[in-house]
Amino acid sequence: MLSSRLRGTPFTSENRETPGPVRAIMRAMDLDHDACYRAIVTRDRRFDGRFFTGVKTTGIYCRPICPARTPRRENVRFFGSAAAAQEAGFRPCLRCRPETSPDLGAWRGTSNTVSRGLALIESGALDGGNVAALGERLGVGERQLRRLFQQHLGASPVAVAQTRRVLLAKQLIHDTDLAMADVAMAAGFGSVRRFNETFQALYGRPPGDLRRSRPAEKSATAAGELTLSLPFRPPYDWAVMRSFLAARAIPGVESVTERSYARTVSLDGASGALFVEPGDGPFMRVTVRFPRLASLPAIIARVRRVFDLAAEPSVIGAHLSEDRVLAPLVAARPGLRVPGAWEGFELAVRAILGQQITVVAARGLAGRLVAALGTPVTDARANAAGLTHVFPDARRVAQADLSAFGSMPRARLAALQALARAHLADPLLFTVGQDLDAAIARLCAIPGIGAWTAQYIAMRQLREPDAFPVGDVGLMRAAASLTGCRLCADKLLQRAERWRPWRAYAAMHLWAWLADDGLRSSLPNTRDTRKRSHRIKAGDAHAQRTTHAHRAA
Repeated sequence: MLSSRLRGTPFTSENRETPGPVRAIMRAMDLDHDACYRAIVTRDRRFDGRFFTGVKTTGIYCRPICPARTPRRENVRFFGSAAAAQEAGFRPCLRCRPETSPDLGAWRGTSNTVSRGLALIESGALDGGNVAALGERLGVGERQLRRLFQQHLGASPVAVAQTRRVLLAKQLIHDTDLAMADVAMAAGFGSVRRFNETFQALYGRPPGDLRRSRPAEKSATAAGELTLSLPFRPPYDWAVMRSFLAARAIPGVESVTERSYARTVSLDGASGALFVEPGDGPFMRVTVRFPRLASLPAIIARVRRVFDLAAEPSVIGAHLSEDRVLAPLVAARPGLRVPGAWEGFELAVRAILGQQITVVAARGLAGRLVAALGTPVTDARANAAGLTHVFPDARRVAQADLSAFGSMPRARLAALQALARAHLADPLLFTVGQDLDAAIARLCAIPGIGAWTAQYIAMRQLREPDAFPVGDVGLMRAAASLTGCRLCADKLLQRAERWRPWRAYAAMHLWAWLADDGLRSSLPNTRDTRKRSHRIKAGDAHAQRTTHAHRAA
């Protein structure tokens, strides 16, 4: 149990941010020693990823579920992040392998600035930049950013980035037979010498000695593909995630089956494909076929965002369940996540194409655009899965003659090219980690993008957990059916205040409820949903005009 002063208690951080309630062992600097020690004695899996244990006598840090003999109480220190443990001089345990624990860094702490900073670091912001540049992107000074990271994570931004590289490299060493030079490049070290020096200093041995079994090492080109396991905090609602992605899959770019998701990938001038499927435990199996190993950290970061692997469902669900309307929805789908987007420009184009038409029609238009402007992919496995092209970039769309798409209104064609020009003028337009209000304002300034589309982009691409497309007719219909009274957009927004800072998850619960006939019929207050929804829709002309736009996006 956590200290009672933290349980469900809202507070304001020193930079005036108010994220809402926080719960058990979520703040790195407020770990209760007795509670953490009880967790490691019982090896309670509920705490895996929430803290790490540094053992003073060995210099090793472990997960709470480590199978090694439990150290004495006076010989341990507890850290809220792997980076904090590593910065304090502890090295990762070879038995419990901290690199395979759920990555909950973005959900820990109390600062929105830190969460945004973690998202940017995961995207590679410190691979070629410095802390000052990172602070500028976050709107704070370098000194303040270091202080916020130290307060909420117990480690500096540089230590967080370095720990990510080390743990990814360690996972590649254990889980693949890549040559060490390829491991160094794939983990983002930049040079083999730096990679060797880091591991020698951390483990007292060269990285190759960490491999227990020593099969013949393969180069990346010889291996052809790379498969990794990406852990998450269970439960995980694969059915809703799969259904959401399948309904919006772009022909030629994405392919979704009952047990897998596949798509083409284009990064740094190279192209390839990836394949994702749920594992037989709390992890996703990800197979990457890509010629540039240096792009692997960016690819992994995007996969985590698309499948929302860093979410803490128990914390989110506990907060949303405080609303009697959402409580039965959360109970029915405790592992529900918010599907992310692979790339912001692709998502925005898809949203514009879907305005005022059905989902099926929008997919058809997106497929035609890809066939006309996308770059072909020649990977045999990708082609066998129906993946033929990578999505066209902003430059190709901006320069293309879109008149061939005569079935679309001219205003929508103009909106596509305005979007492409805006992205070319501002390459950071869709970068994760932006301030929500500032990002919405920038997006709404683009012709063809309104408030609903901007919130939708913030929700799926910018990974803003509090984004809320309030004008969505589906959300209004679901809320009306669940509450028994009609809710306009303003009243729905007022109701959603109690869902902060997880309004995006509330929206997903409402959408999932609408799509689940069995769940709708099981709730006593919603058995006449269809009749009531029909009356609401018939009496709301604006909703009728925007239904297809919202559904198609």
